[in-house]
Amino acid sequence: MWWMMNEGGGHYCSKKTDDICGDVCGQESSRLSLSRIRCILRGIDLKTYIFLFILVPTCIFGIYIHGQKISYFLRPIWESPPKPFHDIPHYFHENVSMEALCELHGWRIREFPRRVYDAVLFSNEVDILTIRWKELYPYITHFVLLESNSTFTGIPKPMVFASHRDQFKFIERRLTYGTIGGRFKKGENPFVEEALQRVALDYLLKMAGISDDDLLIMSDVDEIPSRHTINLLRWCDDIPQVLHLRLKNYLYSFEFLVDNNSWRASVHRYQTGKTRYAHYRQTDEILADAGWHCSFCFRHISEFIFKMKAYSHNDRVRFSHYLNPKRVQRVICKGADLFDMLPEEYTFKDIIGKMGPIPHSFSAVHLPSYLLENADKYKFLLPGNCLRENE
Repeated sequence: MWWMMNEGGGHYCSKKTDDICGDVCGQESSRLSLSRIRCILRGIDLKTYIFLFILVPTCIFGIYIHGQKISYFLRPIWESPPKPFHDIPHYFHENVSMEALCELHGWRIREFPRRVYDAVLFSNEVDILTIRWKELYPYITHFVLLESNSTFTGIPKPMVFASHRDQFKFIERRLTYGTIGGRFKKGENPFVEEALQRVALDYLLKMAGISDDDLLIMSDVDEIPSRHTINLLRWCDDIPQVLHLRLKNYLYSFEFLVDNNSWRASVHRYQTGKTRYAHYRQTDEILADAGWHCSFCFRHISEFIFKMKAYSHNDRVRFSHYLNPKRVQRVICKGADLFDMLPEEYTFKDIIGKMGPIPHSFSAVHLPSYLLENADKYKFLLPGNCLRENE
């Protein structure tokens, strides 16, 4: 058509076309020549250059650095909160009789207390294990401990308990100690190794002589039930078959109280062939204010770094500088997160409410008695003593 052609028979070039493209108007539109690319680039203004070469790379880098935070902040969108527990009120005073305490909980008192077994998987938490066993000692029939020469992530580790066994002579007659060899499978999901060790702990419990209706405490070493909680459960009849324990949740020491929502610890009335050692939710029943969970409560900086690399959530160590000893010390004293993560919550209200460092607490009331009786030895766990040893 005449209006689509110029006098030379070439493609039509509108008079309204910018001059910068004038030298390429006669070229076939299907071929993107180098001159056409130069033409396009000359037509881009400064703001577009800033967007393409500064803002876009900055956004990509920001997502790489803080992608995990973004994911956790948006968690309420893609994950619903779990079903709430049924909280059982917890009544206690040292001057109230056991019969009255059982009655307050809606239970009857027994003629004699149940036997109690405390079973744990052990890694390297010597200080916390000592505080745990000293707290529970009066009411535990038998202590059961399993140790591996491998972390859940397949890292070789020494048999720490074996080398410190002399420190635990006070429970030696009541102790069943077992070891298990690691499989050292690199790249495997750490929860596979953890599950296998918990199965081995089931066999160790049978060797220790556990029987039907004995109480079995299932919790990590740093999840410490209070002694009066265990005494209550061993003396009262009609308690639930499985009962979770709501623990006060601390981080680094008893100076940083996170919340009262630690729930994984549980107590079971043992049933042969049915009870399996586990560390996940197994019932809706939970007893309020039943003890303490002190996570990453170590004496030495090296112990923090070891656990960061060794435990099941080691994928949270996204950058090598997270393991820098000076950074770890700064984070501890600040009450911040070792993995630079946002709170693991299910609502925006809870996430925003817990963002930032944990407030310092100056209360050392209602803590394990052995800790306070030996405050000089364990001062790193008490308020105002955030500095750790560098060994």
